[in-house]
Amino acid sequence: MKQPVSELRLDLVSNDWVIIATGRGRRPETFSPKKRAQKPASAKNCPFCQPQILEKAILKYGESKNDWSVMVMPNDYPVFAQGEDLNERASGPNKIMDGLGFHEVIITKDHRKQMAQFSQKEIKEVIDVYQTRYLDLMNKKFIKYISIFHNHGQEAGASIAHPHSQLMAIPVIDPDLRGSVEGAEKYYLKNKKCVYCAMIEWDSKEGKRIIYENDKFIVLSPFAPKVSFETRVYPKEHLPYFEKMSEKEKELFAEAFGIALTKLYQGLGDPAYNFYIHTAPCDRGNYKHYHWHLIILPKTAVWAGFELGTGIEVSTIEPERAADFLRKQ
Repeated sequence: MKQPVSELRLDLVSNDWVIIATGRGRRPETFSPKKRAQKPASAKNCPFCQPQILEKAILKYGESKNDWSVMVMPNDYPVFAQGEDLNERASGPNKIMDGLGFHEVIITKDHRKQMAQFSQKEIKEVIDVYQTRYLDLMNKKFIKYISIFHNHGQEAGASIAHPHSQLMAIPVIDPDLRGSVEGAEKYYLKNKKCVYCAMIEWDSKEGKRIIYENDKFIVLSPFAPKVSFETRVYPKEHLPYFEKMSEKEKELFAEAFGIALTKLYQGLGDPAYNFYIHTAPCDRGNYKHYHWHLIILPKTAVWAGFELGTGIEVSTIEPERAADFLRKQ
């Protein structure tokens, strides 16, 4: 029987199809970039390395004023800013509201040391800061969702080379998260079971896409990836809310997350990537069907006409092969 040149795989949550182009398949090592687009900017001119940055700190972790390791400050060029009224209004058939919320930057001190090179303790500290700021902002007026994300590398949208994450607390639920929540709810109503738990159970049984696991978390390549080498970190237990993690859970999450980043760093030669947390919204809705997780998307390709015109992602390596490669790193 002739081998197919590609596979169409259905994402159980979004109900979208993705293409695994096996006929155009690449060896895992070919995804490593030949060279960086540019050398990291000097710390001398870095806005996050200036002493006066401490004057803007909302939250600071460290032994003393000058010995900080992680710091949170307002974004100097915010997408969302604080205000008293959303000022909802119409413009013909269209709806408008003011962009009220919070936009913060979470900075780690070392200018050149990225999270893939962090110890478990250092990653745990960053997660502590994520959780602290989430809990501080989730009950603020107008806030319905808090997005926590990280861009590494110019190709992934990092305009400042110094490692940093961002947090946006916003008055709407973003389309990607909304699709994830709604897809999970539809599956739950039909099957009386969490779709993510079902996928984790199957992946654990099959074993082909698992990269790493500990007592509480599992790292895997999803069955229907958005990009080549997409990597996800899930709690094994059904948990809708990232911000409710215990100290022990944060320690084990830091371990699993750190190993995922390290394997991508070693296997793909320090690729540019984005990661973000998908957690249930903080709008006081019922999200018992949802299962929080973290998604890492390496920048291994550029969308062209087909992807842009159809919205269907094309991956040139099977997730099973990607997981096998990363397991060995």
